[in-house]
Amino acid sequence: MAREVTEFLNLPAYTRDGIYVGDVRNVALNTEERRVDSLIITNTNSELVENSADIGVPYRWVSAAGDIIILSYFPEKVSIEGEEEAEEE
Repeated sequence: MAREVTEFLNLPAYTRDGIYVGDVRNVALNTEERRVDSLIITNTNSELVENSADIGVPYRWVSAAGDIIILSYFPEKVSIEGEEEAEEE
């Protein structure tokens, strides 16, 4: 079933265990292969994502999309690396 890319915007994303991850802010496309590459998630759950930072989730992790997004995989905790290094420079 074909979907419009805009249908993903603002949908809440959850882990397969029902834990809220965040909301879809944008969709990254691979125009050469004509496919969705990743979902950009904002307002992320601070228990899952350090500093509630925006993250990109590979589209291959999406197991279902309808009124919500269900991810078949999501790490236990996402750390934001390189942020401290950038501040020191």
